[in-house]
Amino acid sequence: MPEINGETAPGFEGVRAAFAANLAGGREAGAAIGVYLNGRQVVDLWGGIADPVTGRPWARDTLQVVFSTTKGVTAACAHLLAERGELDLDAPVADYWPEFAVNGKERIPVRWLLTHQAGLPAIDHPITPAQAIAWHPMVDALAAQRPWWEPGTDHGYHALTYGWLVGEVIRRVTGRGVGAFLAKEIAAPLGLDLWIGLPETERHRVSRIVTAPAGRPAPMDLDALPEPVREVMRAYADPASLTMRAMNAVTPPLDHNDPAEQAAEMPSTNGICTARSLARFYAALIGEVDGHRILAPGTLAAATAERARGVDRVLRVPVRIGTGFGLPTPDAFWFGPRAFGFPGFGGSLGFADPATGLAFGYVMNNVADGTPDDRAAVLVRAVQEAIATRSR
Repeated sequence: MPEINGETAPGFEGVRAAFAANLAGGREAGAAIGVYLNGRQVVDLWGGIADPVTGRPWARDTLQVVFSTTKGVTAACAHLLAERGELDLDAPVADYWPEFAVNGKERIPVRWLLTHQAGLPAIDHPITPAQAIAWHPMVDALAAQRPWWEPGTDHGYHALTYGWLVGEVIRRVTGRGVGAFLAKEIAAPLGLDLWIGLPETERHRVSRIVTAPAGRPAPMDLDALPEPVREVMRAYADPASLTMRAMNAVTPPLDHNDPAEQAAEMPSTNGICTARSLARFYAALIGEVDGHRILAPGTLAAATAERARGVDRVLRVPVRIGTGFGLPTPDAFWFGPRAFGFPGFGGSLGFADPATGLAFGYVMNNVADGTPDDRAAVLVRAVQEAIATRSR
């Protein structure tokens, strides 16, 4: 059995057992979980290997790239500006970013960038990783891009472009990048190990992302699949589909093991944090943590109200969307109907449930082939059981 480090509050021993089982089951390389309940930390666990190449073990301060889990953090930055009266989410994007007002985008409100309704999940001519790191080439391409559907009439996951779209509005409003705003206004007051744009001084703490060996996909008979699955797989199998255009807006694909990418600001995908800080971040969204709260209750309620639902034009599966936060669908393993947050490629997850006071963070370095698995779900269920037992 792998060594598990950290602590759990009385009653949460089952979470330790579930975490240990994940590590022992061969699905993890290294991982960590943090849980807060009503502003108090009740789970802080880590274990496994941070770097399979060198054998470096996962330590208390190991940092992990969390891919799209970053999007919830970026959303919070935008909502904090709105709460302060510096950003109007219902004003046209062009009020802050004049170059955006071309090709039918003149009246797109800022909110639609956060709700994936702007029609800009892809660009006509994908840019390179070097251009993505440089920021402005992607921003300029998005400013010139014609929407893929009439904005506001549908929703489709802006997998990569979300970060540059929302991030450029934040930059125009504040004169700072998202990472700089996050560091000063949210991370510093709460003492979070949470960055979008990692300082050089922290790079030695970052875990190595583990991916499956590259290989040619096995042939698949799409006609043999059930209709709902067939439609999804057809979109992922077609390089010209909007799904694949969105996922490949940066070509060749980004490599977040690259120190240059970790240091850049890519507010869709390259947030870097500990599980402890991810949970603390969500705890401070729904209540006070050591005297600090990120958003007022009214701001949070508006941010997490449903704005769109149904089959996503990019992901091709049903989703529910708040203003920048994902909301649980009826079949989700998230905690309750009022929960909100964001998952990341390969399995990372940050979310909170205002109804129960729960805030949850899970990070890991084995993303395998990026397909969803139940590692986070196992942990969430263990947390559910612990809370249910305590309430009896």
